[in-house]
Amino acid sequence: MAEKLQPNVDQQEPVLVITRLINAPRALVFQAWTDPKHLKHWLGVPRGFTATVEEYDIRTGGGFMICMHSPERGDHRVRGTYREVVPPERLVFTHCWLDADGKPGNETLVTILFNDFGGKTELTLRQTGFTSIASRDGHEQGWASTLDRFMEYVATL
Repeated sequence: MAEKLQPNVDQQEPVLVITRLINAPRALVFQAWTDPKHLKHWLGVPRGFTATVEEYDIRTGGGFMICMHSPERGDHRVRGTYREVVPPERLVFTHCWLDADGKPGNETLVTILFNDFGGKTELTLRQTGFTSIASRDGHEQGWASTLDRFMEYVATL
């Protein structure tokens, strides 16, 4: 079981923070987030979407490209570069949506902390660099759905 904590969305600055308490050890949670064999079971933002991992090189300086398939609105690609990979504690990566022509939009920075919490894992996702509160709020919906799917998957491990 996992405990869903409320997002902390600062109304003055476009920063997103979401925390989840997951009933699994930190090493397992980190592995489920980073190992490609696990991604296919939970990745696909938001619920109802599927995803194809087009590139996935999880190391400092490595990158990713993911194509999310929406039943109603077609494909959406996101790419990023890992700035820090510190197993099993932290991931820091850029996050940038691409338009239909592959042109990058605004780049944000995502930090995910995996903290040991007495045998459970407190996962905190922080995303900065939004150009508007509306953009931040849209990302909150997508990340919240992704984290829900992730927690459901980890509960099966």
